[in-house]
Amino acid sequence: MRLLGPSLLLLEYLAFSDSTRWIFNHPKTLYTWERACVWIPCSYRIPERGSVVENMTVYHNYGYDKVRKQYTGTILYQKTNTKEISREERVQFLGDNKSNCTLRIHPVGVQDSGRLGLRMTSGDDKWMEDIFLNVSKTAPPPHVWLPPEIREFQEVTLTCSLNFACFGYKLQWSPKGSGVPSTSLTPQVVSTESRFTFQPQWTDHGKNLSCQLLDPDKQVLSEETVRLDVKHRPKLDIEVRPEEAVVREGHPVTMTCRVISSNPEYWTISWLKDGIPLSREEMPREQEMLTLTLSGVTKDMSGKYQCEAHNDMGSEKSQEVDLHVHYAPEPSTVQISPSPATEGNPVVLTCTSQASPPPTNYTWYHNGIEVPRRTNKTFQIPEVLLRHAGNYSCLAENALGPGQVGQEAQLVVHYPPKGVTMVILNPTPIREGDDVTLSCHYNSSNPRVTRYEWSPWGPWRELLPGVLTIPKVAWDAKPITCTACNWWCSQGLPVKLDVQHAPKDVKVLLINPRSEIYSGDPVHLQCNFSSSRPTDVHFFWKKDGIFLQKGRELSFAAISPEDAGSYNCLANNSIGQSTSEALRLQVLYAPRRLRVSVSPKDVIEGQRAVLSCESDANPPIYHYSWFDWNDQNLHHSDKMLRLDPVKVQHSGAYRCEGTNGVGAGMSPPNTLTVYYSAETISRRAAMGVGFFLAILLLAIWGVKIRRSWKRIRRQQEHQENSSGQSFFVRNNKIRRAPVSEGRHSLGCYNLAMEDSSSYGALRFPGGETDVPSTGDAETSEMQGLCLNGDNTVTYSVVQKHHVGDYENVTPAVPEDEGIHYSELVHFGAGQRPPAEEGVDYVTLKH
Repeated sequence: MRLLGPSLLLLEYLAFSDSTRWIFNHPKTLYTWERACVWIPCSYRIPERGSVVENMTVYHNYGYDKVRKQYTGTILYQKTNTKEISREERVQFLGDNKSNCTLRIHPVGVQDSGRLGLRMTSGDDKWMEDIFLNVSKTAPPPHVWLPPEIREFQEVTLTCSLNFACFGYKLQWSPKGSGVPSTSLTPQVVSTESRFTFQPQWTDHGKNLSCQLLDPDKQVLSEETVRLDVKHRPKLDIEVRPEEAVVREGHPVTMTCRVISSNPEYWTISWLKDGIPLSREEMPREQEMLTLTLSGVTKDMSGKYQCEAHNDMGSEKSQEVDLHVHYAPEPSTVQISPSPATEGNPVVLTCTSQASPPPTNYTWYHNGIEVPRRTNKTFQIPEVLLRHAGNYSCLAENALGPGQVGQEAQLVVHYPPKGVTMVILNPTPIREGDDVTLSCHYNSSNPRVTRYEWSPWGPWRELLPGVLTIPKVAWDAKPITCTACNWWCSQGLPVKLDVQHAPKDVKVLLINPRSEIYSGDPVHLQCNFSSSRPTDVHFFWKKDGIFLQKGRELSFAAISPEDAGSYNCLANNSIGQSTSEALRLQVLYAPRRLRVSVSPKDVIEGQRAVLSCESDANPPIYHYSWFDWNDQNLHHSDKMLRLDPVKVQHSGAYRCEGTNGVGAGMSPPNTLTVYYSAETISRRAAMGVGFFLAILLLAIWGVKIRRSWKRIRRQQEHQENSSGQSFFVRNNKIRRAPVSEGRHSLGCYNLAMEDSSSYGALRFPGGETDVPSTGDAETSEMQGLCLNGDNTVTYSVVQKHHVGDYENVTPAVPEDEGIHYSELVHFGAGQRPPAEEGVDYVTLKH
């Protein structure tokens, strides 16, 4: 019958639904009980992508009406696009119209058992999905899962589960308490679980453990009980007679071993003394007891007794029984700790004697003599000394009587070397670089000295143990200490070598000033040293390697730049001499000795000329200024002035000014000469040739004039007897007409010339006979004006070289103060008048 329902549904699906299947996921059957709840986890997927459920109906025990062609049955829930109808309030739809079809029914009844039909439509797609409910009258019991084997002390986990899930219902364990709950509510699995993990003991074997189902009110609805089967080793108990397990030597003792529990059953049981088996016996299982009887005990039977049993899980021992056999003390022995002892450290001597009960009183002996007031088992010496060394023995006594004195023990006291001293074996005083020999001694030592240590450590060597040689001892050798060692080391007092040496660490100290030194400041230097042996020291000063003076101090009242240099001081004593490192003394001063160097001195235009400002300054000049021959600032601040390309116009005197942090200085001028280049000379030579040609033309013109003049002379032959006379052409600034010295020669003042040129006119008489010289002067009109005539010649001074009374008088040399005369020659007949002595004549040419 159960198979018929799904077959009918399949036929209905083929008849009334589309060929495409809907996909649903949910538990096929859900279990619950009356008055409980049920969750139906459900998910679905519509075949056509993007479609949603338009109508959904939940049926209970539905059927299909072939006449009306529709489903019939109890409708528990219905939902359309427009409304939601819940036929019963206990049914809740918790899903959506896309993928979730979860339902919840609370409470459920037995009548709800059966088939639920979930009818869903989306457009033309339709589907009916079956879900089965199994509702019982009462809650079913949970199921407990046990591991295959449970062992003592091995952790196990028990699982209790139920195919049911509803909030508020849970599982718990009894009597152990609650475990770890977990609930699974998915379309695949619906369950409630509880895991209980514990470590079983052997006492848990055979006990019951229950898993209980609780409702929300914590009432037990159902449970399942299991019996624990815990595998464990045998558990034993032991009894002894007498109960205290204390007996005098020769008395009997009885011990009984009983098996309390064993799972599985034990195999064998045996007795052990101090962990060593005494016997192994098979004991009947129904008896479960094993007895050990000691009829007459001896002191050797004292010890720890226990029994041991074996089964498949292993072996187990009972608790120990400590059997004490009482007897008098045996011969005693002495133990020394530590041995050997160290001087100054505590030492403990212990008297050992086998006795039961233990000894209560002790007597101590040192070298056979009783030590008073020592009655304890231990003899303590807080700080052992050499006098404590020797042989020790003891006597023990307990309640059964005294024992016997045993073998003696020797106390050996070790101590470090004593009385360590050191001796210098050099016969004479030690000087720097000598070899020094030292010897180390001690008074006593136990054990003997095995090695020596020297401090400070250095590249030294021991010729013999305790004899040290220091090669080439340093002047600052530290005190030497010797240490003698056995197991411990003892150090002697340090010995100072007292090495004689020349002065060390000689250096120059700048006492004043502490900061920078400027020209003119007072300066004080001092020669200093760190050590000298002997201490009588003499001092000397050198500057740049040249001896200056003696004495420890070197002072300058007002230092100058020439005092700058490297200063060394020398210090010597009877051993030797030492020189300090050089102290570089720098003197700060303003720029001085500035000069301009020109490179090259003479340069052709178009080339490059470099002017450099050389100076002496400290600190160096940081700013330069340049000036030309007109004292004009060239606004150039570098040390070098470059003229590239240089011009003839650059010729002249230059000077520079330098400035540093102290002041400024100015150089004298230096001249730069720039010569014309070959191109310029060629150009100017061409101009000179042109000028020469012009002069040549003038000369030719002058020759023509001369010929004309000669012609005029021939016409004036009647004047041949006339004598030429000398005259002076006065400076035009005087503006006076010249005074005639004869009738045959007259000078005329040219009104047209003033500063640049002066003209003189000579007029000769027009008659054939000379006009007598009467010595009378002509009228001013005649003197100031010249009459034009054929026989009149005009001469001009081209250039005046000297500002004086006469324009045509120029000294031959600057020192010549004489007067030079220009002579006008009358080209007539007669002889030239004799020249006066001391008068030079020149010919005035046009």
